[in-house]
Amino acid sequence: MAYLQPNHAIISERPLTEASCRNRCGELERAQLIKWRGNWKNAGHKKGRIRWKRRWVLERARGSLLRCASSSSSSSLRSSVEEIVESGRERKEYIVSEYGWGVRRLIEETSEMRKVAQVQAEAFYVPVFFFKELFFQFFQAEVLSGLLYKLRNSPPDRYACLVAEPTYDASESWHELVGVVDVTTMREEYVVQHLQGATEYLYISGIAVSNNFRRKKVATVLLKACENLSNLWGFEYLALRAYEDDLGARRLYANAGYRVVSGDPPWMTTWIGRKRRVLMIKRSKFV
Repeated sequence: MAYLQPNHAIISERPLTEASCRNRCGELERAQLIKWRGNWKNAGHKKGRIRWKRRWVLERARGSLLRCASSSSSSSLRSSVEEIVESGRERKEYIVSEYGWGVRRLIEETSEMRKVAQVQAEAFYVPVFFFKELFFQFFQAEVLSGLLYKLRNSPPDRYACLVAEPTYDASESWHELVGVVDVTTMREEYVVQHLQGATEYLYISGIAVSNNFRRKKVATVLLKACENLSNLWGFEYLALRAYEDDLGARRLYANAGYRVVSGDPPWMTTWIGRKRRVLMIKRSKFV
């Protein structure tokens, strides 16, 4: 299993925002937000909440465009509204959809981020003898904190958290996340020396599948989504690390086209006492 990536700065550049437009429209949008949030909270069930959320996105799109657009034609205005509304409907634009699972980017909302942290925490937590539940909660909070840090400090084309979910009965099951993987643009010299003609690569970490959905091709679909993402971002190589004695994970990665190129130096396992990991790389066939 690819180990969980530690929390650290990934990239320094951040995308620009439309601050000027938001400053002009801020007060009216905040008033709308308060109104629609109240209606959303008062909805008694999941479908009702989704319906109120969609209506709020529609109103926000219409109001923002009418206030901020200067000389747009009615047709272009209508298409812009429809584009924003569609994005607010949590439309499932899957990077990969196979074996009954669809993989997409994480929706940055509290409930989904907590589910991602739970899936990864359950996969990587090492139980202790005392206070197992308490320490697990601490570990899950640390995973969530790391996810928030990466989302806030990484441009969208340098880091992505991908989630897998069932593709059947999309109206009811979109909240059921069954797998997670982190994809990060990196340039570590130790890895780059194994990549012919490349200075950067996509690093795969934190791949995790819920206990009830293991051995059902979820991890296979997640790995394929990572490769498709490397094609979209224009990277030729993907890399990951696995524990040397985790034969099941290594077999999974080998079947996906990854090959072992090196391992941790002996002093890391002998002196520090950490389990030895192997570095596996794959050259994307799409580039």
